Amino acid sequence: MKISYAPESVTDLIRLRAFIETKNPGAAQKIALSLHQGIFQLKIFPYLGIEVELAPNPEMIRDLIIGNYIARYLIYSKHIVILRVWHHKEERS
Repeated sequence: MKISYAPESVTDLIRLRAFIETKNPGAAQKIALSLHQGIFQLKIFPYLGIEVELAPNPEMIRDLIIGNYIARYLIYSKHIVILRVWHHKEERS
């Protein structure tokens, strides 16, 4: 299973890391690694996340909880696209 990142998710990851890095650079690196490892699990277990009930196709759009963070992703037959990443306390638009 191949994993790619939508431009919005890349922006999310950069934003999250920059925010954390200003307060604690070591924590920023640990969280980045944790997110990477969590997302990497999707290669083996693509349906690991929770279905997004309000999505047009809830079985294909899922949320993966990684500690205090959520990675929303879309599953294709042999490809996963990470759509967005945010902290669970953030407002989502």
